[in-house]
Amino acid sequence: MVRSWLRSEFEAILKAESAQGIKLKVRERKIPEEKIRIVEEACELLKKYRTIVLLDLASTPSKVINYIRRLFEGKGVVKLIKNTLLSKAVDRVGLKNGDEFKKWLEGQNIAIFTNMNAFEVKLLLDKIEVPIKARPGMKVDREIVIPPMRTDLKPGPVMSIFSRFKIPVQVREGVIWIAKEATLLRPGDEITVEITSLLEKLGIEPIVVKPKIKVAYDSGVVIPADKLVIDIEGTKSELASAISQAISVAAEIAIPEPQVLEVSIKRALMRAIELSTRAGFVTPTNAEQVFRNAVSKAMLIAALVASKSPELASALQIQGVVAPQPEQPKEEEKKVEEKKEEEEKKEGISEEQLAEGLAALFG
Repeated sequence: MVRSWLRSEFEAILKAESAQGIKLKVRERKIPEEKIRIVEEACELLKKYRTIVLLDLASTPSKVINYIRRLFEGKGVVKLIKNTLLSKAVDRVGLKNGDEFKKWLEGQNIAIFTNMNAFEVKLLLDKIEVPIKARPGMKVDREIVIPPMRTDLKPGPVMSIFSRFKIPVQVREGVIWIAKEATLLRPGDEITVEITSLLEKLGIEPIVVKPKIKVAYDSGVVIPADKLVIDIEGTKSELASAISQAISVAAEIAIPEPQVLEVSIKRALMRAIELSTRAGFVTPTNAEQVFRNAVSKAMLIAALVASKSPELASALQIQGVVAPQPEQPKEEEKKVEEKKEEEEKKEGISEEQLAEGLAALFG
């Protein structure tokens, strides 16, 4: 509102002075050449690369930035560009879905320009773990362990610091040795000035820093950092399962592809062997299984014949099958057993059942 009021007032003054024949010279603000160059360079990068990944500069030490630059050599460009200048470049090139991307241009950012897939960039950045020195006030997210080691520290007041943190030490060769491994900090503990001093003396950089992604832009799609997380092992398992199912379906209809036809032929062979074995058709491949099935059926019929008609089993000279000998029933159970035997004799085994069984046995 104030700007529009000032603008209207200024325009009114110009008109009034112009009417009186007074010419006013308006000096325009000159944009620094450096900013113009940066915007032009950003425009070229936006045209050349399809993917932009913004990292949080506030949580990225210079040591990590240098590592990222080396990592992306030949793969892209890592630039520190002010948000206002990058925003102007986005508008100038007419970046697809650029307004949505510009919403993330807040705070201090590092921009990675590349033609890699946004998810590939995330996987690559996840591999970066750069150790840095501890600073007072930092909180650790993992255990900080002091390993057994020889230090260059001379015996003296520093011995009391080791004792305070329960780090066992020995004096050998005129210097302090850490006798065995000791846990200095646990997850959630805060680093104090005294701990910082001790770690520096020991030459230990306990803090591991990883790049923090804010957002990725890939071919017009804006992807927040939480959407870039993927389960690699789970995805591999799903892909393997999908491929297996696809080959199985393709093999059923025998699609003429080498990998599919190999499965189709193996499956057809197995089914042919199974069918011929059930039908009793003997081939070199299934002969053993056919005879095993025949013997199994023979043993089944022999057991049935022996249990129902020992006389017929003897007449057929069935070997190796002995009809079960009933135990002598007690006096109280004798009548019940006799009644059961009479019922079994009535049911018996019909000639038709026996003929079917023999036909199955002997073809």
